[in-house]
Amino acid sequence: MKFSRDSLKIDAAAETDRIVAALRKTVRQDLRRAGGVVGISGGIDSAVVLALAVRAFGPEKVTAVMMPERDSDPLSENLARELAARFGVTPILENITPTLEGFRCYQRRDEAIRRVFPEFDDATGWKAKIVLPQNLLEGGSLNVFSVTVIAPDGRESNKPLAPAEFLQIVAASNFKQRTRMAMVYYHAELRNYAVLGTANKNEFAQGFFVKYGDGGVDVQTIGHLYKTQVYQLAAHLGVPAAIQERTPTTDTYSAPCDQQEFFFRLSFGTMDLLWFAQEHGVSPEETARVMDLTPEQVCRAFDDFTRKERGTAYLRLAPVPL
Repeated sequence: MKFSRDSLKIDAAAETDRIVAALRKTVRQDLRRAGGVVGISGGIDSAVVLALAVRAFGPEKVTAVMMPERDSDPLSENLARELAARFGVTPILENITPTLEGFRCYQRRDEAIRRVFPEFDDATGWKAKIVLPQNLLEGGSLNVFSVTVIAPDGRESNKPLAPAEFLQIVAASNFKQRTRMAMVYYHAELRNYAVLGTANKNEFAQGFFVKYGDGGVDVQTIGHLYKTQVYQLAAHLGVPAAIQERTPTTDTYSAPCDQQEFFFRLSFGTMDLLWFAQEHGVSPEETARVMDLTPEQVCRAFDDFTRKERGTAYLRLAPVPL
């Protein structure tokens, strides 16, 4: 195989037709369901899945559910509504804030943040997010999270997270994805529909999802596609330009946080090509030559991919029989 900067280019029309045919067969024949439910967020992945589902079943057999909560960016709902209108689907709004308050999601999260920043007060306008170091190709640092807080006056502070605080923030925040999973299954069971997953290959294989949260689905619709390939499908399917141009975000934390700073540590264009090279046995030297990097930089990325896949393998396991 000759590795080049075009290695990730696909025939978007042919891949669309293949996925649509597979969706019809899987949902109707294998799962014996009448249509699909998609949780839409105003992001590129759920937009592509909605567009594919409409092609597969028609808009009358697709349910799109918007599930904001108090930390969500209002832009997410606006873009989700634009998306649904583009593909002829009437979206359902389910605000999950009361459910999360019942789980004490925000309170449990903020307890952990205050052990690092005692002055943090969500009620008075403080914002927070957790992030990874962004110098992966240069420093090769490990995936050690820190918490960033933003005061009401805009002052920003960052400190490393000890394991106890990190785990509590993540465990509390994961209530959001698990609540959304329960909601989409309500709408799926109400209609005898299947839940269509929106995780791409990057998220699924590297572990950027919540087990029995956004990982709790019936069909992995785009789990085989690198993020850059999802964008190729989006352009072919006519996803609104505002969604295609939006920076991918977690939309989980109160402070703005994109997927690169939270988890991936590289831009998708760079990461996908590096990961493709690793998966296809391209040497670090050849990868470096094609991408204008050093072999040392390539090896740092390869090591990071391997650590993430190994460290999150349990997320992809089915329940283990004893």
